[in-house]
Amino acid sequence: MTSSQVGKSHDGSEAVGGDAPEEGYERGLGSRQVQMIAIGGAIGVGLFLGAGANIAKAGPSLIVMYALAGVIIFFIMRALGELLLYRPVSGSFAEYSREFLGPFFGYFTGWTYWLMWVVTGMAELTAAAIYVHYWFPSVPQWVTALVFLVVLFVANLISVKLFGEIEFWFSMVKVTALLGMIIIGIGVLTFGFSSAGDTAAVSNLWAFDGFFPNGIGSSLMTLQGVMFAYLAVELVGVTAGESEDPEKTLPKAINTLPWRIALFYVGALTVILCVVKWTEFSPDVSPFVAAFAKIGIPAGAGIVNFVVLTAALSSCNSGMYSTGRMLRNLAESGEAPKVFGKLSSTKTPAFGITVSVLCMGIGVVLNYVVPEKAFGYVTSVATAAGIWTWLMILVSHILYRRAVDAGRLPASSFPAPGGAKCSWIAVAFLLFVTGLIAYDADSRICLYVMAVWAAVLGVSWAILKARNPQVTERREPELEKVG
Repeated sequence: MTSSQVGKSHDGSEAVGGDAPEEGYERGLGSRQVQMIAIGGAIGVGLFLGAGANIAKAGPSLIVMYALAGVIIFFIMRALGELLLYRPVSGSFAEYSREFLGPFFGYFTGWTYWLMWVVTGMAELTAAAIYVHYWFPSVPQWVTALVFLVVLFVANLISVKLFGEIEFWFSMVKVTALLGMIIIGIGVLTFGFSSAGDTAAVSNLWAFDGFFPNGIGSSLMTLQGVMFAYLAVELVGVTAGESEDPEKTLPKAINTLPWRIALFYVGALTVILCVVKWTEFSPDVSPFVAAFAKIGIPAGAGIVNFVVLTAALSSCNSGMYSTGRMLRNLAESGEAPKVFGKLSSTKTPAFGITVSVLCMGIGVVLNYVVPEKAFGYVTSVATAAGIWTWLMILVSHILYRRAVDAGRLPASSFPAPGGAKCSWIAVAFLLFVTGLIAYDADSRICLYVMAVWAAVLGVSWAILKARNPQVTERREPELEKVG
């Protein structure tokens, strides 16, 4: 045995040498699908749409904000990668929080991550309905949202392979669109073709009031929106229990993150801001739509509309997948009703997915009642829940490294560069972003919602503890040295 480790998961199944415990899932996600899930998680609606408002605030300096946040995301994902190869389990964030910080933190993280994906699913269903409205204005938003909800729900119930295949092709659309935009933009800069050729230049990055046109403070305020764009990049961790070969596929997916961020975020924004002056972008219009229009590509707006539609459906699809797995993890730990722990004949947590989809259905109701406000009601909550999840990954990693250094736990086969130091830097950064959210009156409401959510979970934890004290006791994984 390479790691001299034998362990038992919470359901009693053995995990040897850091191998994933058999949780009953079908290991139906191949390397190709895990890679594209990781790529798709790093390219979302936040980039295609949210970048417009952020360009108006920060100008070309937004490129630096995406790069800075990208470095922090890499620290988070390498911390998660080290934990995943120490003990790859589905529902990883909650499981590691439970192990290293205590049962309450596992309970809080699991339910908060579930909340993040439910509200994200609501938001993305709303966004998808808006995009379809572009082509079919006579179709009510709530009808479109309901159709998408049902189709993705059925696909998630059939098998994890179908989920992976849908996610693969959704990601292919996003990647192809961004690569096309970058190649066309470089062509405009190099050869000067199209109506944008006369004004396209690298000097557009600093020629209009400098690289930081509104000051560094205004640029820093965009970090909260930038971090929202990176939400879901951690989804690759949830796939650990269903990856065919997690020891090979997960490190590869995580290690390719830097070039994905450099190419799809930093690269795409740099090219766009060179081709089109930042002053010509509108806060409420996708910068990609504006760039296609400036270059004069036929049906450019329609192309981008299709791409952001796939981005929204991809996110909703991922939400259904992850919420079902997280509820099962909570059920197996006694922190959710036992019925959530059951797998269907196709080895999917069907009941958990069904309940989550019913909650996402509230988004359909919002589309019916207040279609013009539905998207804004739910997006900010997802950001706060995502930051909490990332913090739990980082703190769990710091405590894990401390245990390894003390000889209490075996070392992971995929250690994070810089060890716990990079995790501390990322913690400080996330706390700084939380401070920016608190400072901004428009986004501050999500902290109030999270405070209410914390109170609800605190009360329900007290009830759980009174009814079943054993569930709330700290349980260390049974790990022993061998060899």
